[in-house]
Amino acid sequence: MAEPAQGGLKPSQGGRRRWRPQWTARVALIPAMTITIVCFYGFIIWTFVISLTRSRLLPVYKFTGFDQYFRLFANERWWTAMQNLAIHGVLFIGGCMLFGYLLAILIDRGIKAEGLFRTVFMLPLSMSFIVTGVIWQWVMNPGLGLQEAVRALGWASFEFNWIVRTDRSIYTLAIAGIWQQVGLCMALFLAGLRNIDPNIWKATRVDGIPVWRVYLHVITPMLRTVFFTVFILMSAIVMKAFDLVVALTGGGPGFSSDLPARFVVDHILNRQELGLGAAGAFVLLCTVIAVISPYIHFELRKERGGRGH
Repeated sequence: MAEPAQGGLKPSQGGRRRWRPQWTARVALIPAMTITIVCFYGFIIWTFVISLTRSRLLPVYKFTGFDQYFRLFANERWWTAMQNLAIHGVLFIGGCMLFGYLLAILIDRGIKAEGLFRTVFMLPLSMSFIVTGVIWQWVMNPGLGLQEAVRALGWASFEFNWIVRTDRSIYTLAIAGIWQQVGLCMALFLAGLRNIDPNIWKATRVDGIPVWRVYLHVITPMLRTVFFTVFILMSAIVMKAFDLVVALTGGGPGFSSDLPARFVVDHILNRQELGLGAAGAFVLLCTVIAVISPYIHFELRKERGGRGH
């Protein structure tokens, strides 16, 4: 008998052609793929096109070349926002990965009331960045927050007024962001730790290797994929950070805690500079690609190398 033809249908016992299950799945994915192509890649192209025009309140397709990019790069506020993005990104991503991993290790070591601690650390994740920003605005307010509470206890010289200082306000965003997202990082790292082969621990105990050295030289390299996942997730949060800035500092004092996402939204909605905002959005996208691509390439090359062995 002849083999069934490659395609969506195959012969059945009655002579009719039956629809292959894999083709049903592919057809079901068509709407999602269409939405992704139109709403993601389509709007990226549209944003770039608008950035080449003199659009202000509404799109105007009168092309002016790269004039909007020249205006953007000459804008002092934009460079302040980009500098703040670098500081916030390093502190936020590094803090989430460090504290999330340490918390996961502590829970993995079998501390008492493990379920309670997991719930406590995961609870901030249920809040939006707006709520998180409002909460930490109260905590960091010098007149009614932590500073006032400590002074009321008798420590009159205590100061924690970072939210109103131009040289410290950017750090308050990292503190609030880490507080909210560290639970997610902890859960991801904990899942990775629970998948470690128990025989590894038995072997290290027999050899008398200290626990900290096992985590540092054995367990951590084995969790490379988890670190990669956490890095990508936290990087995405940093790059699109807007609501936390608005709720916590408003970008101030001045523009000392401004971030590129707020710069873009402010110029599009409030200053009626659609072309300039689109240029900022496209440059931000290129920054994301430039930062993440080398790390993705490095990890994928390692993964292929591991499979090759």
